Amino acid sequence: MTGGTAGPETGYAPVNGLQMYYEVHGDGGTPLLLLHGGLFDIEQQFGALIPNLSAGRRVIATDFQGHGRTNDIDRPLGTPALASDVIGLLEHLGVDNVDVFGFSVGGAVALDLAINHPELVRKLIVSSVSFRAEGDRGGNAEAVAEMTVDMIAGTPMEERYLAVSPHPDREHLQGLLDKLARYGEGEAGWSDDAIRAIAAPTLFTVGDCDMVKLDHAVKFLQLRGGDVNGDFEGVPASQLAVFPGTTHFFGLARTDLVREVVITFLDGPAPAGWADP
Repeated sequence: MTGGTAGPETGYAPVNGLQMYYEVHGDGGTPLLLLHGGLFDIEQQFGALIPNLSAGRRVIATDFQGHGRTNDIDRPLGTPALASDVIGLLEHLGVDNVDVFGFSVGGAVALDLAINHPELVRKLIVSSVSFRAEGDRGGNAEAVAEMTVDMIAGTPMEERYLAVSPHPDREHLQGLLDKLARYGEGEAGWSDDAIRAIAAPTLFTVGDCDMVKLDHAVKFLQLRGGDVNGDFEGVPASQLAVFPGTTHFFGLARTDLVREVVITFLDGPAPAGWADP
């Protein structure tokens, strides 16, 4: 483990057969847990956002199985398994509750935590992921299933993988692509009742040309108590942000816009039953 003023505290947590890489930035407040999307890692997904997110709060970021600096193991990639890894990491760090910000695969894991471990999650930010397959536009799963290392040769994803992975070779990278192509096989997603019952105030973000349908994002908001006339009924605790000119791949690329929306949500009043630190 390393630390100090020159950079974040970093380390590896022994979790479920993984040496799970994590970083801790900043201090204060309820910790914010960052969960990246498939084929990305901490730096690629959140690097531009972390300096502002960690100003005045503790930020915990981690690399999922087979991503970034975390090793792969003989296990398929799926939401419950990755959620179990995250719970193990929080136990390793001695953290009892967090705000969670997850993108794509990380958004699915964030949903799993909020639904199945509500005591852990104070506020929830879910970005660019559907809560059931019907919310996807289609085409993404097919494209991922056909992806090869040759197709991403020379891209930042390949360069980053080869630079920091514990097994930096194209064979293992292809193995990761193959696992992502089968991500979540057999998972049915979540029912309307499960989304409705989430205790944590929720911010759902999506690009206006994302893989997630906009009507699905609105349905999520409605299930969370939103889509009301706030002038008369008050502003709901759960909110929706649609980022203009934004695709799935570049879902968090408009850093200034994402930062403003996310920090405003996090800095709002604590939900009932939770004390501000």
